[in-house]
Amino acid sequence: MRTKLSIIILATAAVMTSCHLDDHYDTTRPTALVTVKPTEESFILQLNDSVRLVPTNMTKSPFGEKEVRALVNYQTEEKTADMQRVQINWIDSIRTKMPVASVGEKDKETYGDDPVEIMRDWVTCAEDGYLTLRIRTNWGNGNKVHYLNLLTGTNPDNPYELELRHDANGDVPMRTADALIAFNLRSLMADAKTDTVKFTLCWNSFSGKKKLEFGLKAQPIDTHSALFVKYVE
Repeated sequence: MRTKLSIIILATAAVMTSCHLDDHYDTTRPTALVTVKPTEESFILQLNDSVRLVPTNMTKSPFGEKEVRALVNYQTEEKTADMQRVQINWIDSIRTKMPVASVGEKDKETYGDDPVEIMRDWVTCAEDGYLTLRIRTNWGNGNKVHYLNLLTGTNPDNPYELELRHDANGDVPMRTADALIAFNLRSLMADAKTDTVKFTLCWNSFSGKKKLEFGLKAQPIDTHSALFVKYVE
């Protein structure tokens, strides 16, 4: 199944492996990238692999029962080592998807092979079982829908090798713009034998084939674990 990819224009930030900015006083830009997790009574925001945000001015998730990645602007009212009570100024979900299985020789026909860049940015990160990416590509006048999918099973020797596929849907390039997308990788780590699973992400960039290595904590997220993200030539 192919789904729509929305364009999101973002201000550039310097830190790639952190999904949290420290300036809580500028309400015009996001201060964190979080996972919105509904509970029986309310919802929480998973800030990273160890810290949870508990909203004090909202009782229900604006996204219903869906667990999604989201940009949020908040102010901290009270905090401990693993929890913060916060007031949410605004929150906006980003496209959150599951990976899909490769169809072999029909991958290009099914999922496209148009170039896309993965940007080094604070919202390009791996945490809480998700890979979140800021991508950059060429867009037309907005009438064409672009599609991004993350493929599994592309390398029979490595189940943790993934391939990002972009289908521009015949869009005529007129401008360059960025978008955010997140992929839920928890199901791929269900049988992991190590605390951290090392993934390899492959994609077709405007300068040729590229690879990105990243690690995700495989066990339930109870304590902080260092994640790594690095580029491979």
